[in-house]
Amino acid sequence: MTEENLGEVVRAVHRRYPTGVSVVTAASPEGKPYGLAVNSFSSVSLDPPLILFAVNVTSSSYPWLFSADHVAVNLLSTSQTAVVRRFAQSGGDKFADIEWTTGQTGSPLIAGCTGRFELAVRYKIPAYTHTVFIGEVVCAEYTDDPALIYLGGKFFDSSDLRSTDA
Repeated sequence: MTEENLGEVVRAVHRRYPTGVSVVTAASPEGKPYGLAVNSFSSVSLDPPLILFAVNVTSSSYPWLFSADHVAVNLLSTSQTAVVRRFAQSGGDKFADIEWTTGQTGSPLIAGCTGRFELAVRYKIPAYTHTVFIGEVVCAEYTDDPALIYLGGKFFDSSDLRSTDA
């Protein structure tokens, strides 16, 4: 397997693994909101409550996220496909026509999400083309809305999933 072929295979394997859909947001010191869609979101620990996500250093939102002391992770619901498509694009005013509020930490919180975490950024770890951010949860909330799922380049409604538990 060549290195080029390995990259294609790695991408194909990733596309077979379902992920939740999240948007990470931060505010500039003046309060202007910034954000981007990420699928590299994971729980690290419950004691203390830690969350991680990774951001490509070439992202237009990266400088604002990197300089922020607090960020929010917005877990999108099934009704928010248009939201994720907007935040997956580079540049532009991603918050135009998006309902949002300012959270307790000053981070933008997107309305209609199935869950949200506000984080105090604790670690920023360089990882080649990305930075891995680890934040401590300072506020969390959720709704009963089903989560938006991403698999194989498509979005799915998590309420349609069937349990395999006996």
